[in-house]
Amino acid sequence: MALYESTFIARPEISGQQAEALAERFAGIITENGGKVEKTEYWGLKSLAYRIKKHRKGHYIMFNLDAPSAAVKEMERNMGLDEDVLRILTIRVKELEEGPSAMMQAKSSRSDRSARGDRGDRGDRGAPAPRERDGAVEKAASTENKAPDEGAAGTEAADDAPTGDKA
Repeated sequence: MALYESTFIARPEISGQQAEALAERFAGIITENGGKVEKTEYWGLKSLAYRIKKHRKGHYIMFNLDAPSAAVKEMERNMGLDEDVLRILTIRVKELEEGPSAMMQAKSSRSDRSARGDRGDRGDRGAPAPRERDGAVEKAASTENKAPDEGAAGTEAADDAPTGDKA
């Protein structure tokens, strides 16, 4: 039997539970035809890169399959007939991915950050602010309030002005 990775996108109008029930139905087709579903991941309701059948979002579900090609073709045929399925992508792989997919890893890292309530450890928490010398602060304040040299501005304006000579 061959190894496959199959992902499909379901309509956003259905609930997450209905999307998972749809996935179970398609997994049942694989097992009925002599295959095995190694892993099923529900990635959630995500925005699409472009509209598909007038939809801007969709439920993403991914399967790792160890099945004969006839079982995969039958599953894809049923997906194509189901009006809740917007898109299907099935590829043959040399080996199945162990552990959570990249999408699930990204999802868990985002939830870890939101659970902390900050944007991560920036290294500046608890460290005292650098102390400035009084002289450096006074010198910076005096240069900020200083007006530009009027003599230099006057010469620039004189250089740009037309001379009136028509020679």
